[in-house]
Amino acid sequence: MQSGPRERPVMRIFVYEFVTGGGWYSWGEGVPPESLVREGMAMASAIGADLAALGHTDVVLLRDHRFDHPPSGTVRTVSVTSRFEELAAFKQLATDSDWTIVIAPEFSGFLAQRIAIVEKLSGRLLGPGLATIRLTSDKHLTAEYLAQRNIPVPRGLPLEPHASLPIAFTYPAVLKPRGGAGSLGVRLVRSETDVGAINEPSRLEVFCEGEPASVAFLCGPAGNRPLIPCRQRLSEDGRFTYLGGSLPLSPPCAARATGLARQALAALGPVRGYLGVDLVLGSALDGSADVVIEINSRLTTSYVGLRAVARSNLAEAMLRIAEGCDAGIVFDDREVQFDASGRVW
Repeated sequence: MQSGPRERPVMRIFVYEFVTGGGWYSWGEGVPPESLVREGMAMASAIGADLAALGHTDVVLLRDHRFDHPPSGTVRTVSVTSRFEELAAFKQLATDSDWTIVIAPEFSGFLAQRIAIVEKLSGRLLGPGLATIRLTSDKHLTAEYLAQRNIPVPRGLPLEPHASLPIAFTYPAVLKPRGGAGSLGVRLVRSETDVGAINEPSRLEVFCEGEPASVAFLCGPAGNRPLIPCRQRLSEDGRFTYLGGSLPLSPPCAARATGLARQALAALGPVRGYLGVDLVLGSALDGSADVVIEINSRLTTSYVGLRAVARSNLAEAMLRIAEGCDAGIVFDDREVQFDASGRVW
């Protein structure tokens, strides 16, 4: 007598997005900025739907009760109404799940704090560990780390709170919080008199002309798999607000972006999960003016555009690569645009 096919065990995956998942209660009683809500909802909904579509997964999201937008796909949600509920539910789900995906802003150490909790509970992170998070969450430390390894970054310097902009610097320049997220607090400054005193630990760096781009990677024990480079659309008001992106880049630009992003990621050592490298591609055709801007050690909004042109499930590929398996990923050559709220056309 033959037995029937063996059922595949159900894998529980906890997807935590800080802004819409109740983490904002740790920041205060106010409602988070709309831009962060849109991006957070887009990322959580996209990765949640892809994971649920695998059929052998139990996907769970935390959800701030103030945001009742249902995620796509068959995803379970756990509603929280306070910082105490959020933290207790986070710990329980991180302990009980086969994988935990943490999407959180770097400011105030929120991303690092949540990663530290998962590691302390011996949870299984589908993402970089605490050492990588602490490095890449500090924009100045990241730039200095990469520069020491001969990876091109904009020339810059750190500024402490209550400092003034230095006179002996190249302007225009970009002033950014060392631990920012989502372009919050980033601005173009044209001279040392353009802003008053600095309010938080910051980095001042030379403004680099060129095309903003990003390259996402799926990483695991067998190496890092680059995905299609994306063009970034930023506001032109000097605030660099992220508006979305498009793909693909021209083949020469895509090759330059992928090559430089590979170098930046390799400098971090072994990592796991989804990471994104932001760059500016300069006017020199040989790539000599290209620079790395930052590394995002978490899911980024470009995921919504990349999944739209992937011929297979991008989340499944991320799982397979994280487990050390091969995962062939094929993309369509269609032109796609996407915005920060997850709309794709």
